[in-house]
Amino acid sequence: QVQLVESGGGLVQAGDSLRLSCVASGRTFGTYVTGWFRQAPGKEREFVAYITWIKNTVYADSVRGRFTISRDNVRNMVTLQMNSLKPEDTGVYYCAASTTGGRMRTTEYDYWGQGTQVTVSS
Repeated sequence: QVQLVESGGGLVQAGDSLRLSCVASGRTFGTYVTGWFRQAPGKEREFVAYITWIKNTVYADSVRGRFTISRDNVRNMVTLQMNSLKPEDTGVYYCAASTTGGRMRTTEYDYWGQGTQVTVSS
């Protein structure tokens, strides 16, 4: 069993930065693909970025060049550095872990955190 706990959300203005963290329990976390997803009010949960156990990364087109995902397998932590934030980045951000090499679909992930709210004002 893996538990994921996100932190770092908040209310910021357009153009600001935020750094989200996801801390995981479980000795094998370092072998999992870990992703960030977000959900805006009234919309489906969407893919933001993921990082593999060997630190390959993939980003959604909407965040590429502005967001950076990284991981520290010793500390069981994955972070999402978000720069140049836009109002359309507003939503609840979720950390997720996949034991089967998941990629960009929510159904490919086995464990989810409770989410952290990010609000970007214009």
